[in-house]
Order: sequence, then C-alpha cells, then structure tokens
Amino acid sequence: MDIDYFLEETYFRLKHKNKISVWLQIVIQKEGYTLDHLNFIFCSDPYLYTKNKAYLGHNTLTDVITFDFSTNAKTILGDIYISIDRVRENSKYYKRKIEEELYTVMVHGLLHLLSYDDQTMQEKIIMREKENFYLNQLLPILS
Repeated sequence: MDIDYFLEETYFRLKHKNKISVWLQIVIQKEGYTLDHLNFIFCSDPYLYTKNKAYLGHNTLTDVITFDFSTNAKTILGDIYISIDRVRENSKYYKRKIEEELYTVMVHGLLHLLSYDDQTMQEKIIMREKENFYLNQLLPILS
C-alpha cells in the first residue's frame, strides 16, 4: 500500500509529500477502493507528449495521463504522469497557485483510476465536483 513519486526530465520538488499521500489515500478510501500501489511521475512536456502520442495516439500536449494496471475491481494499481510544464502554464491561465493546480491534476488523475471519466459534459461536471470536494478535504490536512 504505497504511493511513490518520481521525476522524469524535469526538476520539481513535491512539498508535503507525506500529507499529500495521506490525502490521496483518503480519497481512495472514500470512493470505496483499496490501494495496492500508485506512482506519480512528474515530467516535462516533451516526455509526456511522447507518452500521449505512443499510447493514446494523441498529437497534443496534456497535463496528465493515467495508466490503470489493476486486475482487481475496486483496487488501485497504476501510474499517473503529470507534466510540470503544463501545470505551471495552466496555473497562470487559471490564475491560481501552482500547488493548487498540481493538486487538482493529481486528484484528477486519481479520479480516472477510480472509474470517473470526462468525455461528456455530464462526466466533466461530475469530475469537477469531485475534484473540488477532495481539494477541500486537503486543506485541513496541510494545516
């Protein structure tokens, strides 16, 4: 039952790593799942672009890609790749702190592993509601 953090082609330091891990485990438990193993890989735009093109066939930049390796229902086993370049750019675009954008992208990737999708407008609304709900759960943990 681990959450690990890695860097690929970027320099970045995740603050409050242990508290963030606790928060992510709370999200997993509240959604009725169990954690097997979860990796967060923080990377550069070019690194994630290569993954996006190779595995999803998308010829675009993205902020997050999630890979689900679980063979058991209601079990989390996966990798979440996050472009730190995109997080920085999106934080400027959305006019919020880099940390807030990062936490949003982290929980967004996790929600995909928790069987949420964001292809339709209704799915996007549900995903945003879940993101906001769980971001509000994080504030007391970081205090």
